[in-house]
Amino acid sequence: MTDPGQPIDILLVEDDPGDELMTREAFEDNKIGNTLHVARDGEEALEFLYRQGRHADAPRPDLILLDLNLPKYDGRQVLEKIKADPDLSHIPVVVLTTSAAEEDILRSYRLHANAYVTKPVDLDQFVAAIKQIDEFFVQVVRLPRQML
Repeated sequence: MTDPGQPIDILLVEDDPGDELMTREAFEDNKIGNTLHVARDGEEALEFLYRQGRHADAPRPDLILLDLNLPKYDGRQVLEKIKADPDLSHIPVVVLTTSAAEEDILRSYRLHANAYVTKPVDLDQFVAAIKQIDEFFVQVVRLPRQML
């Protein structure tokens, strides 16, 4: 188990460079010491998680921030693969997306997402949402340590 406040590895799966930049800025503004890794589509996310290709030495993330609307494999497909794999299913997945559609929310939870957050459009609110996710998953809850 991780100790609260201990830095963790986070995989951000996001194809929008603007949202990636805002997430990075939120981590920097909050002095968050976690390591942020980025996959820009569903295929790259799976390569990272399965340590394939250029991600052969990737760490196993402690937390995944997952957009739903991605090229190649969409976020729903990535979430389904993560939660169906016994080696990955314990990793908390926060869906972080622009969609507020009830269908997307319900499907994400049915696929065992740990949380669903609709991205705020306002920069300050977006940064606040990222800080809250960090504070909850790093400061409050205990995450399982990765087994090699």
